[in-house]
Amino acid sequence: MQRKKWLLRTGLALLIFIMVVAAKFMDKTHPISELYVFGDSLSDTGMVFRATGGMYPPNPTYFQGRYSNGRVWIEYLAESLHLSSKQTHNYAYGGATTGSVGNSYVPSLLNQVQSFTQTHQQTNPDALYVLWAGANDYLQGVSSATIPVKNMTTAINSLTDVGAKKILVANLPDLGQLPATRTSTNSVNLSALTQSHNQGLRRSLKVLSQQHSDVEIVQLDANALYRDAMSTTGYAYANPAAFNFTNVISPCLSGDRTCGNPDQFLFWDGIHPTAAAHRIIGETAFSTIQEAGMINPRSMLVS
Repeated sequence: MQRKKWLLRTGLALLIFIMVVAAKFMDKTHPISELYVFGDSLSDTGMVFRATGGMYPPNPTYFQGRYSNGRVWIEYLAESLHLSSKQTHNYAYGGATTGSVGNSYVPSLLNQVQSFTQTHQQTNPDALYVLWAGANDYLQGVSSATIPVKNMTTAINSLTDVGAKKILVANLPDLGQLPATRTSTNSVNLSALTQSHNQGLRRSLKVLSQQHSDVEIVQLDANALYRDAMSTTGYAYANPAAFNFTNVISPCLSGDRTCGNPDQFLFWDGIHPTAAAHRIIGETAFSTIQEAGMINPRSMLVS
């Protein structure tokens, strides 16, 4: 009888222990409470526009300081995360490179991150830190991926040093297949540099994840997304139901003339995606961090 009671108490204690551990495991994923963004024109929501007194990018050809005809991907991501404009802090500048190459008036990725870390010695571990840069390095003549990838790695390390725990890093679409480059003599070289950059970035992110086991580092595979969009015969998507584009080669904007159906175009101008494409990138980014377990699906439910 005593043995039965002992077994019952032991079993009950073990069950309670398991439930406590399971509850802690389930609750370890906190909702993302802020968003910090570093990068170039793909993520710029008005930094250059404000810096130039509303002169560039020109409005209304471009939408309210965005390098597109509407909102950009990071805004769609913030919306999916239920974050307000006050919870979103965007340091991205159109024209930014990863490091010292390019326009000295535009802060590079490293400069943007430095500006942030100098004023945030200890930062929010429940924030998501987003980095997407590198295209301008290669479009402005950088001939090796070594330095841009190193700059990306340095930027990530700087963020982890001040307590960043959730980091999303995007790779590059094929820079040799943009409307502005695909028929140029530099197209093949830009495609090769893109591949080299993405391979180097993937290796660096793997090493960083091993070095910082308490930090979640997830890659947004923008290259695959663009590649899926451009895996076409002629101008039609291989999967129109998923993307709803009919033109993935030409820009909607040509000179001062725009097409009549921008939502069916992948590119707004020679380099930048349309708002419709940005929406898909934002939705893919949300799915990526959700699948990586960076957010708890239950925490995203609106009561």
